[in-house]
Amino acid sequence: MKKSIMKTAASTLCAVAMTACAQVPSNQTEATDEKARTEIPADSIIKLTEPDKTLDVSLMQALSDRKSQREFAEKQLSLEELSSLLWAANGVNREDGRRTAPSAVNSQDIDIYVCMASGAYLYDAKQSQLERITTEDLRPAVCGQQQLVAPMFLVMVADLSRYPEGIASQRQVVEGLAKMDAGYVSGNIGLYCAAAQFATVPRASMDKEALTKALNLKDSQILILNNPVGYMK
Repeated sequence: MKKSIMKTAASTLCAVAMTACAQVPSNQTEATDEKARTEIPADSIIKLTEPDKTLDVSLMQALSDRKSQREFAEKQLSLEELSSLLWAANGVNREDGRRTAPSAVNSQDIDIYVCMASGAYLYDAKQSQLERITTEDLRPAVCGQQQLVAPMFLVMVADLSRYPEGIASQRQVVEGLAKMDAGYVSGNIGLYCAAAQFATVPRASMDKEALTKALNLKDSQILILNNPVGYMK
């Protein structure tokens, strides 16, 4: 009888110990996930991380959740989140250098400028990095006359010089194609934000004169759209 009681107690203690041990990896995983949230550095060159392609959200669910939102939480996006967002917007998704967003005659005419408190950066999809253009906070210029407070704005600029020589001289034609291409990129941003539960809204209004000067844009470059992005409020 005494041996039976001791055997039962030993089994119980073993089970408790095994349960406690089983919980450790879960806690370690949570800690690892928290460490993976890297603050976006204010460097002249920001190396982006590999995009997270494991979002467990169906296309139909993302379409169902997509909506325009103009209020944003103060919480900043992490480097990992920004990296995935930019890749979804217009990143390289094939070995031949083609993108997640289509472009007329594969001109790849749309550049994305990321405007944050630390400055404005040009997204280099091929090198998977951000290159700082200015340390000035251009978000007020992107807002224009509207009062929007967002952690960042993705500004879409078309470079018309990238079109083939045969059509590049037809300004009205290539501007129309560029607006179409910018719409594809903005659409990708909207779908990704819906899947990741970020807030965003496509906008055409902005202080184009101020931004053209601050971003050192050429005559062949035109500002088309912008998307503020942040956590939902």
